Parts: sequence; C-alpha cells; structure tokens
Amino acid sequence: MVMENSNEPCDFVLFGALGDLSRRKLLPSLYQLEKAKLLHPETSIVGVARQSMSVDEFQQEVKKNIEKFGGAQLCEDTWSRLSARLDYVCVDMKDIASFQQFDEHVNPDRTMVCYLATPPSIYGDICRGLHSSNIIDSSVRVVLEKPIGHDLESSNVINDQVAEYFKESQIYRIDHYLGKETVLNLVALRFANSIFATNWDHNCIDHVQISVAESVGIEGRWGYFDDAGQMRDMVQNHLLQILSLVAMEPPTTLDADSIRDEKLKVLKALRPIDSTNFNSTTVRGQYTAGFVKGEEVPGYLEEDDANQQSQTETFVAIKANIDNWRWAGVPFYLRTGKRMPKKVSEVVIYFKRQPHNLFGDSFQSLPPNKLVIRLQPDEGVEITVMNKVPGLTSSGSMDLQKSKLNLSFSEAFSADRIPDAYEKLLLEVMLGNQALFVRRDEVEQAWNWVDSILEAWKGSNEPPEPYQAGTWGPVESIGLLARENRSWYESKIVKKK
Repeated sequence: MVMENSNEPCDFVLFGALGDLSRRKLLPSLYQLEKAKLLHPETSIVGVARQSMSVDEFQQEVKKNIEKFGGAQLCEDTWSRLSARLDYVCVDMKDIASFQQFDEHVNPDRTMVCYLATPPSIYGDICRGLHSSNIIDSSVRVVLEKPIGHDLESSNVINDQVAEYFKESQIYRIDHYLGKETVLNLVALRFANSIFATNWDHNCIDHVQISVAESVGIEGRWGYFDDAGQMRDMVQNHLLQILSLVAMEPPTTLDADSIRDEKLKVLKALRPIDSTNFNSTTVRGQYTAGFVKGEEVPGYLEEDDANQQSQTETFVAIKANIDNWRWAGVPFYLRTGKRMPKKVSEVVIYFKRQPHNLFGDSFQSLPPNKLVIRLQPDEGVEITVMNKVPGLTSSGSMDLQKSKLNLSFSEAFSADRIPDAYEKLLLEVMLGNQALFVRRDEVEQAWNWVDSILEAWKGSNEPPEPYQAGTWGPVESIGLLARENRSWYESKIVKKK
C-alpha cells in the first residue's frame, strides 16, 4: 500500500511541537525515519508552538524527548543529521498576524506538510493563519489528528473549516491504528492468500471479535475523557476502521480511493443501533476500584478532578451486523475498555464448525478453527487447528488435540525492528499517499452510526454498568455473546505467557 510517488524534499511543519503527542510519538518517529535514512536529504522539520525559545533550545528539547520516549539509546550520528534539519518558530495559532513569521522558515519551492498535533478546536484558526501568510498552494498537505468533533454536527463544522482552504486530496486524517503492521497485514492476509480469500464470508465464518483493551485509566485526562467517553475515543475511529478492513470487498487496486471506497461501503452497511435495539446489542460500563497487574487502582469516579455524578462509559461492547451479501448473519462483536487486565488489541475470526464429527471418541464436539490477528503486543498471526496426537491406541481411534500455528512478527522477522505506526504514517504523508488515511465521508458515516447509539444511551437514562478494575468488563458483556452460545476470547488472552 506504499505508493512512492513523491520522493521530493518537504518542509515538515509540526504544530504543537511541544505537546504530549509530539514528544511521545511524532518526534521519536521522525528520529527513526532519519535513522533508517528515509527522509529526503533536503527535508526540513519546523517545530511550531506558543512558547518562546531559540532553535538551540528546541533542539535540546527534542533530544531530551527522543532519549526519554525513543525506546533505545540515542545514536549520535543519527541525531547529528536530524538536529541539522530542526528549526523552530513561535506562533500564536489564534493570531493571524503571527503566521507571517513563516516567510523565514519555509521554502516556497518545497512541498509543505503541516501536521496539526493540536486540539481540533483550533484547526480552523491554523488554516486561516496559513492562508493569510500566502503559503498555501495545491502542493501543501495538512494532517489532522483525531478526534475530529464529538458528533457528526461538530465534525462537519471542523471539516468545513479545513475544507475552506484545502481540497480533500490535500487532507490526511490520521488514525494511528491504520499504520500498525498487523493492521496493514490484514490486506495481505485476505487478498494474497487463497485459503482466506475464498473462505472469507458467511458460508465459512461464524462470527468475528475485535477487542482493544487498555490496562491504564484516564492518565490525568479527566476533562477530555469525560466529554468523550470510550465510544467516541475508541469505537468511532479505531474499532470501526479495523472492522471495515476486515469486512471490505476486494478493492480494484491498492490506490487510496479504491481502498477507501470499499471501507465506506462497509460503514454504510452497518445495521443501525437505536432506541429500539440498543439493549440487546450494546453494553456500556464504568470501572470501579480494583487491582491491575497486582497494583491497587482507583475507580473512575475516584480519579483526580472526577465528577461524582458522571455517567461516562469507560467500557463498550457492541454486537454489530453488516447487512450485505458477504456478511449476512455474521455478527461482529466489538469490545474496548480501560482498566482491563492487560493491554491487548486483536481480531479473532471464528470459522464455522464442521457439519459432521468423525472423531466423537476423541472430541465430542469439534471446536471451531480460529484465526487470531494480534495487533499488540507481540504482533503476529495465529491459527488454531485440529491435529492427531502422535502414537498408538488400543482402540484404534484417533486422538485429536488443538494446535496453534503461530507467526510472531518479532520471531519471524527477528532481524528487523517493527516500525511504530506513526513512523509509517509520517512517511506516507511525505510520499503523498492517502491510502492509510481516513476520507471525510468515512468519518461522517462512522459518526452517523455512533451518534445513534449515544442518543439511545442518553435517552434511556440508565447509568453504565460497573465493573471492577482488572477485569474484562461488566458481566452483561458476557451475556452479549452467551445468549448465542458464544464467548469472548479473553480466557485465552489471560493464559497467554
């Protein structure tokens, strides 16, 4: 899905260069791209923030953050090359006049990439400021971080503000899950292997589970998270993007719009969930005090600055249905939550059981084959199949046992470091490839589906179900599957070493 159609130098302008996202992810990712020698020799990196500091001070700040969050000892040769690219400009992003300073920091003959690692509420201000400085042309690219709004209406406001100055072909809406190697591997797994491509529908698949579990709480972000909740923070973007890649039809090519057209069709085919059916298809929860990894942790309402009356969900489970020919009758179970036993993201494909069991003496009920795609940690692919136990038996029957065919990325590609998702996405922006970024109509369709659920929850006046920190969510989420004789894959996750 890489289209190297722009191997030209650029001015990479990072708005919010001193913010948390930049410090933890973006600057270390730029360092890794430099280390891999994937940055064009003439590309510059311009940090933008409100704080007044010299270029030397900014360089030292960048170095400190790379050492802290880079995950490995700093390579001085790499740092020497990267630091030579660094520039800094102090800009009040709400003051149009302040943007005139860019005249001295960007080259009009180079492509300009503007990464807005800022609150979405000021995206419009930044775009207006860039326009006022007369540096926007058809070559400029702008990267938007999530969340883009808190519902469809507010999302449209933000997107309209950006669209006033940028065409859709210039806008890169980032969802870092789309840069994960195992998420990218979904496309290769499905469409490069006939064993899956010909068995990827309602005839062979019983159901699909998509889980994104976090062991952390809100990490001091009470104000943001209580307004957003787990539905807006995780389901509307990450989980629905993964679902659309799992369920989409084969694209005609690997170009950006072919892939995004197919993802959009999936989102449009999602069966609506509203006040008539939300009780049987959704569960929302809120964590109480408990233990995570042996440490005592507070409940959501006991976190710093908590509103004791808050009914914001920290856990969501959904039974989703895709109403099209390929997926008729195949439920997709989505689950995400905070303060769960461990951090894990995975897709589990449960295939249908064999229609007739020849091995009743060994297995009274043959278990289904499973395909597990581990997004994090220990990225890889695992297939559960049935095998004969080697040896002789006096009865002459075959003894079977479940076996796992395990492709761990870290073991199979041990010589290679697995890139962080942001490294992949930053490179794709510089190359001018939109395939791994979210188109506006995808965002709108996702919000349309999510808004209906949020409205149903709000209209019910029912509080979230409590669940103890360190568990896999409210017991009601078990019932979401149990009433159809299914269960979550969590027991296997807990036992995994």
